[in-house]
Amino acid sequence: MPRLPPMHWKLLAIETSCDETAAAVLQVESRSGDEGRDPRVEVLSDVVASQVRDHSPYGGVVPELASRRHLTAILPVIRRALAEASADLGDVRAAAVTAGPGLVGSLLVGIQAAKAIADVLGAPVVGVHHVAGHLLSARLLGPRSPAAPPPFPYVALIASGGHTALYRVDGPERHETLGSTRDDAAGEAFDKVARLLGLAYPGGPAIDRIARGVDPGSLRLPRGLDRKSTLDFSFSGLKTAVAEHLLSLRRPPSAEETARIAAAFQRSVIHTLLRKSLAACAATGVPRLALGGGVAANSALREEATAACAAAGVELFLPDTRACTDNAAMIGLAALPRLLRGENDGPALAARPDWRLESR
Repeated sequence: MPRLPPMHWKLLAIETSCDETAAAVLQVESRSGDEGRDPRVEVLSDVVASQVRDHSPYGGVVPELASRRHLTAILPVIRRALAEASADLGDVRAAAVTAGPGLVGSLLVGIQAAKAIADVLGAPVVGVHHVAGHLLSARLLGPRSPAAPPPFPYVALIASGGHTALYRVDGPERHETLGSTRDDAAGEAFDKVARLLGLAYPGGPAIDRIARGVDPGSLRLPRGLDRKSTLDFSFSGLKTAVAEHLLSLRRPPSAEETARIAAAFQRSVIHTLLRKSLAACAATGVPRLALGGGVAANSALREEATAACAAAGVELFLPDTRACTDNAAMIGLAALPRLLRGENDGPALAARPDWRLESR
């Protein structure tokens, strides 16, 4: 397939890997002579419809419910993204969509929508790995962000409900896995511990709120793999320690005790995330760290990462908190290299719920 024309063109991106229905419109400028350089990209709209209220009564995401909500939300979200971008569907020259990993029913809704739009428009459509989008989310800086996007290479910590891993990122399609979780992801641990403490879902924001400004005192919780040289993570033991501590009380914890336990848990997670991240920067010789994933919106993590990186001489890149959680703009950004090469997955594009991000 020929390359997209060397001009301003609009890309429609869709993300439905879990419980957020998202669509974004990106304006791309890729002119002749720009080969080998990043195209100029402007996010014209980035719309996200959350399902938190739908899943809150169950304390976690219900896959069948998620796919049904995507079905009702997908077209309104796309229409709103186009309207906020002051664009019509006919202005779109290409489509990108998350193809995996994720919940298969949720993925299929976004994929079918993207393929149908591409077919109607006679435009290319490409599938994107969800984590590949998060690896570039720090390059989606908002209009009030004072910093420039992180230059390659950089180390990326992706911490969310489904993923916790460290990567060396040498380019939009060049990345190497440095470490990953051996059990629970960080966001999953937040959700499980919040449930143990009787807090609301999702657990990350709930624990962040209740732990803010709280001193956990003498309560010390384990830090998985803390004394080992590996860059892998482990949070299952921390979750178990919280459960055992609650059992040892032999009564429901008071509000003050709940806050201290939440603060101690959060302190252990943040310590582990930052120690491993800075160790990855030292091991690779790359003094730049970018955070991504929903856990990167945690206020305590952002504050402590700022201080720890300054002390270690590592440049820190934090996405806007809105760009930390699942969004379609990052999916569009990750799709650009393939689209600029003229690639097209076409009707054969399928959901890949267990898609592994291979080092490249």
